[in-house]
Amino acid sequence: MSEQPVKPFAVRFVDLESKVVLELINVTDQSFKSVEILTVFLKDESSQGGPSQAHIRFEAVNAIQPKANVALSHRTWTNGRAVEGADDQLERLKTLNGAVKPYVLDISWQDAEGRTRFQRIPVGH
Repeated sequence: MSEQPVKPFAVRFVDLESKVVLELINVTDQSFKSVEILTVFLKDESSQGGPSQAHIRFEAVNAIQPKANVALSHRTWTNGRAVEGADDQLERLKTLNGAVKPYVLDISWQDAEGRTRFQRIPVGH
């Protein structure tokens, strides 16, 4: 009998006025510490196969309670400089129905026993 891997997190993108935020949701009955999403490197839209010009970094969360959600702050970097407003790229991580999901949110956290765990969530368009 094989055990299904636990997927304790879900994500959703929330449109707030003129910006998009990523909401991380703990769908379990457990508390988690040191929750982090690794940097997402975006495909370069101007040149196929070229190096990534933009990436998104998310702030780590100290803890997330059972059945709770948290809006993660993020920063888009392009060519080594932080950008804001219209140059923010988080919108590219929103999933569109029927579209290929070219990016992955790699999430790490510590469980109640202090063990580090990981989950991957495909996103983007």
